[in-house]
Amino acid sequence: MASSMLNGAETFTLIRGMTPKGSSFLASDFHGKHIPKLSLIAKPRTVQSIKCSLSATSRPASQPRFIQHKKEAFWFYRFLSIVYDHVINPGHWTEDMRDDALEPADLSNRNMLVVDVGGGTGFTTLGIVKHVDAKNVTILDQSPHQLAKAKQKEPLKECKIVEGDAEDLPFPTDYADRYVSAGSIEYWPDPQRGIREAYRVLKLGGKACIIGPVYPTFWLSRYFADVWMLFPKEEEYIEWFQKAGFKDVQLKRIGPKWYRGVRRHGLIMGCSVTGVKPASGDSPLQLGPKAEDLSKPVNPFVLLLRFVLGALAATYFVLVPIYMWLKDQIVPKGQPI
Repeated sequence: MASSMLNGAETFTLIRGMTPKGSSFLASDFHGKHIPKLSLIAKPRTVQSIKCSLSATSRPASQPRFIQHKKEAFWFYRFLSIVYDHVINPGHWTEDMRDDALEPADLSNRNMLVVDVGGGTGFTTLGIVKHVDAKNVTILDQSPHQLAKAKQKEPLKECKIVEGDAEDLPFPTDYADRYVSAGSIEYWPDPQRGIREAYRVLKLGGKACIIGPVYPTFWLSRYFADVWMLFPKEEEYIEWFQKAGFKDVQLKRIGPKWYRGVRRHGLIMGCSVTGVKPASGDSPLQLGPKAEDLSKPVNPFVLLLRFVLGALAATYFVLVPIYMWLKDQIVPKGQPI
């Protein structure tokens, strides 16, 4: 599979099949070395009715995920915002990756209303305003420190800037033509709730595009991923979109060029998932209380410990792209790395 990705990203279109629950999922080993019995049909590549279990590659029963919480993520970005555009993006979220990931969002009209949820420093928004007038774009993030960076970027001066929660969006139902979220889902305590909100705020026929990490298969990368934040499997993204009510769900793989398609370490920006809202109104999915209640007090020592351990785990994923870049320089082109 790695060799098949050397010539660019792949798009997988989900086709509903005759499984017991009425849903079909992508193969559970998309991150591994092979995909069993794929049926590929021209472009985009299509996977038909492949049954799999989300537990096929088991995860630890108890996962700390120290930064998959709003409060820890707030402080994490309080410091990361200082170097985010210069340290994180060059290794995990380059301009060509961004443009590739936004292509399925079909930003085809400059008058579209677009919400960029978890927009942070506005790096992804810079890609959006290439296709949509900035005055029609809203950047939402819970971090005022990240948003302060976005405000400083000239192409984003006309964008609306909103502090808010991705799991409880301050937009009316049937509001936007496009919902985009890049590098945010990994911090959501309840990712299904965030995707449900994406469905709600979109107009009939609107499209959601969520760009996020992929779960590693290499044991050490899995360990640090589970300590740091949420790295969903590709089939989990698709299941979450389906449960929220989206149709025409597609997943497109993205990654730095120097990875040469290798995905065993997990990619902080590893896939772009899109879905279309088929009916006006709220999502058909019903959920219980939020997983994290921000109104409840938190032990400051516990918060500090979680923050420090999560930040240490994040360091591993700063080193991985450097390691892969060095391999790309050393290993002859055409050979697997």
